[in-house]
Amino acid sequence: MEDVQASQPGPSSAPDEAPIVNKNKRFRKDKPWDTDDIDKWEIPAFTAADNAQPFVEESSFATLFPKYRESYLKTNWGAVTRALEKHGIACVLDLVEGSMVVKTTRKTYDPYILLKARDLIKLLARSVPVQEALRILSDDVVCDIVKIGNLVRNKERFVKRRQRLIGPNGSTLKAIELLTGCYVLVQGNTVAVMGSYKGLKDARRIVEDCMKNVHPIYHIKELMIKRELAKDPKLAGESWDRFLPKFKKRNVKAKKPANNGEGPSGANAVKPTTAAAKKTYTPFPPAQQPSKLDLQMESGEYWLKPSQKQAKEREERERRQEVKQREREEKRREGGVAPKEDLMAEKRERRGDEDEEARRKRKEEKKRKRKAEAEAEA
Repeated sequence: MEDVQASQPGPSSAPDEAPIVNKNKRFRKDKPWDTDDIDKWEIPAFTAADNAQPFVEESSFATLFPKYRESYLKTNWGAVTRALEKHGIACVLDLVEGSMVVKTTRKTYDPYILLKARDLIKLLARSVPVQEALRILSDDVVCDIVKIGNLVRNKERFVKRRQRLIGPNGSTLKAIELLTGCYVLVQGNTVAVMGSYKGLKDARRIVEDCMKNVHPIYHIKELMIKRELAKDPKLAGESWDRFLPKFKKRNVKAKKPANNGEGPSGANAVKPTTAAAKKTYTPFPPAQQPSKLDLQMESGEYWLKPSQKQAKEREERERRQEVKQREREEKRREGGVAPKEDLMAEKRERRGDEDEEARRKRKEEKKRKRKAEAEAEA
């Protein structure tokens, strides 16, 4: 019995049980090609081998350009054509209609390059130099054209805010380019931006806020702080709100006019008295004002015929024109007022003195000649 009992396996000598596998993952297999050194976010380059067959249909984009860009585009169109030929894109410059056209050919293999060519002609139409605009053909560069013409209605205010975006000698624009890593060009009613997606987002926010009367220096300070915080790996997973500045809009009241020296100052200064007297309280509402129809009925204009109303308006318009004409003639006469008589009299006296002095010199000269002739005869 002892030998039989010894040969029976005990609980400690049982074979290892198979690990429990989740039924959702039981059909999953190992992927030996999926290693940690693979960058899954990398965008692979699109080559001609990826799309050997030509496109079924031709696609094209066209855009207009202003008249002042005609000579520049005509001079540099050869460089644009050579750059697009490498990608199998055909381009046409129409100087008669003032347009640029890009279209696919049978050599085109990249479907997205046509959209890049469309952005290229848009940038050229917005006065971007050819050397900078050709960078848009690379995969890591994108562009955005911000329209700022309809953000501000007042023309003078629009010009001031657009100049504020550029800054003195272009210093503000240069700071925006360095912090966002984008190329920024302000031209007319648009702002052309080229760079990465993140830089485009920051640049668009700066431009739109500048047109809304938010100075770019606030965003520049914020971007500088973010750039310094990005260098610290400890703050990568934390919120940066406590480090960023918070600017509040303040309505500054207009300053009171300073004392210009007329009268005492300081404690003895006379305070200006308010002309409007304090109104007495009354529980009754104010009397109703007469309407436009009531006023027309009182003056009798309400019952006039349309022809009579037109005649009356014509007379009133002619009367206002006569008054304006009279004022203009008076201003014109003020510019041609004759000089005072005293000044003319002084000038005449001065001329008379000069003539008398010249006459006296001539007499003395004659006397001297006669005297010299008499001495010579003697």
